[in-house]
Amino acid sequence: MNLSNILLLAQIDHDTTVFNKAKGVTDSLSQSVDSLLANPENLSVDNISQTVTSFDWGNMLTSLSNHAISFGLRLMAAILVFYVGKFIINKVHKLVQKVMDNKKVDVSLSSFLLSFMRIGLLFLLVITVIAILGIETSSFIAVFASAGVAVGLALSGTLQNFAGGVLILLLKPFKVGDYIVTEGQEGTVTDIQIFNTVILTPNNERILMPNGGLSTSTITNYSGEKYRRVEWRIGISYGDDVAKAREVILGVIAAEPKAVKDAAYPNTVSLESLDDSAVTLVCRGWCLPNDYWDVFFNVNEDIYNEVPKHGLSFPFPQMDIHMDKA
Repeated sequence: MNLSNILLLAQIDHDTTVFNKAKGVTDSLSQSVDSLLANPENLSVDNISQTVTSFDWGNMLTSLSNHAISFGLRLMAAILVFYVGKFIINKVHKLVQKVMDNKKVDVSLSSFLLSFMRIGLLFLLVITVIAILGIETSSFIAVFASAGVAVGLALSGTLQNFAGGVLILLLKPFKVGDYIVTEGQEGTVTDIQIFNTVILTPNNERILMPNGGLSTSTITNYSGEKYRRVEWRIGISYGDDVAKAREVILGVIAAEPKAVKDAAYPNTVSLESLDDSAVTLVCRGWCLPNDYWDVFFNVNEDIYNEVPKHGLSFPFPQMDIHMDKA
């Protein structure tokens, strides 16, 4: 609602008030005329002249002029408050935007917070201007409240997604570029929108996930920490030297350029299980989240090439059959 609409409402209210004032005057004059007509014997030029001249015309004009002056003053005050209020709202908007930019608040979050703040302040300004003009504001508030309830019921799902988007932007369970698994889907987050989050799967499939469900579901964020652990399970033959295998595999992991070289995150090789056809070693290394697949595949290939060079072998499932001689 702009100033012209507010003034139109005020004009309607003003015209109604003036009409009521004028109607009261004409009703009073009509009563005097009816009194004369009720007694025809008193109906004369002198009596009519006396009735008209005795009517308090000065009080009527004074009352109407006072009301017009009062309304004019309220109108000027309302216009002044409206433009001063808009100036203050613009200044506050720019100040809050500057603070958010300095704090490096997410662009999507800051734009929506600023929009809500601006709309709320403008609504309060309009209600204030209407009150200054003397128009009853309770009916306007009731209309806005009813409209809000109706829109909320009609868009309950959309509003839930909107609220979920705001929570994600505020709490940051993940950010753009993170690799997440949730609700049976996994991939890299490419965009966090107000109603949906977009993830890109390893197969280059684009998935839009509603923020409402996403904000309340269990999320595995593989990029949430500084480093991510990589695991390999390598089987060697029974009789092979486990210590030698450990030395070779640790050397392979250490030689990988994208593997982490940090004493706080050591590479390990442990004997995990004695299986039917192999001794299984679990090997663990560390890397940056974005380097996970490169490290996994590179080390896998290097282990396959290096281990046999040191007298170790990779077993395969086999079965010994013993036959009795007849």
